[in-house]
Amino acid sequence: MTTKMAGKADIIQEYQTHERDCGSTEVQIAVLTSRIRGLTEHLKTHKKDNHTRRGLLKLVGRRNSLLRYLRKTNESGYVDLLQKLEIRGVRTNV
Repeated sequence: MTTKMAGKADIIQEYQTHERDCGSTEVQIAVLTSRIRGLTEHLKTHKKDNHTRRGLLKLVGRRNSLLRYLRKTNESGYVDLLQKLEIRGVRTNV
């Protein structure tokens, strides 16, 4: 297993709600956050990589949609996840 997949498996294991959970909202947000952080680091050194920048913006948009959904369905889980992942909240004008 590559280190990238091992990292993803570790994230899934940390944020899953039960043993076989690999697709809950919390897990998806955590995996997207990891990918976003990696692409952000990449763009710090490769400032003109617009293809990666576009992919990053798509990931951020998808994560924001999932965060809005989580806030509507499970507000306490939303707040806990934001603190755990150390990310700012989604705008309130939904």
